[in-house]
Amino acid sequence: MKLSPLDIKKQAFKKIFRGYDPIEVDTFLEMIATEMDDLATTNKDMQERLSVAEAQVQDYKSIEKTLHATLLQAQDVSTKSVENAKYEGKLVIQEAELKSSQILDKARSENTRLKEEIEILKAKKNTLSSRLKLLLTSELELIRALDINEEIPISVTEETPKDQNQNEYDDIIKSIEENN
Repeated sequence: MKLSPLDIKKQAFKKIFRGYDPIEVDTFLEMIATEMDDLATTNKDMQERLSVAEAQVQDYKSIEKTLHATLLQAQDVSTKSVENAKYEGKLVIQEAELKSSQILDKARSENTRLKEEIEILKAKKNTLSSRLKLLLTSELELIRALDINEEIPISVTEETPKDQNQNEYDDIIKSIEENN
C-alpha cells in the first residue's frame, strides 16, 4: 500500500498504557509527512524533467535520422553528379573525335581534289606548250621557206628583221622548254 503525506498526517494510533509519547509520535509523523511531501514534489519535478529530456532525446533522434537520410541523399546526388559528369565528358570527347575525323576526311578529300586539279593543269600546260612549240616551229619553217624564196641582198653587218624574228622565236621556244 502506498502512503501519501496526508495518510501519514491522519494516522491515529491507539493509546495504551505505557506507550509512546503522543506528542513525539505526532511530531515525528509530521516530519515524515513533510519529508514525504518534499520527496513527492521533487519526484514530480524529476518526472517532468525526465519527460522533457525524453522528448528532447526523441527530437534529437528524429533530427539525427533526418540528418542521416539527408547525408545519404547528398552522397547519392554527389555520386550521380560525378557519374553524369563522366558520361558527359565521354560524350564531349566522342563528339570532338567525330568532328576531328570529319575535318580530316574533308581535308584529305580536298587535298586529293587539289592534286587532281594540279595534274589536270599540268597536262593542259604541257599540251598548250607542245601546241605552241609546234605552232612556233611551223611558223618559223614558214618564215624560212618564205625567206629562201625572196632572196633579197642584205649587208653582212646589218641584222635583218628576219634574224631578229628568228632570235625572238628561239628565245620563246627556249623559255617554254625551260618551264617544262
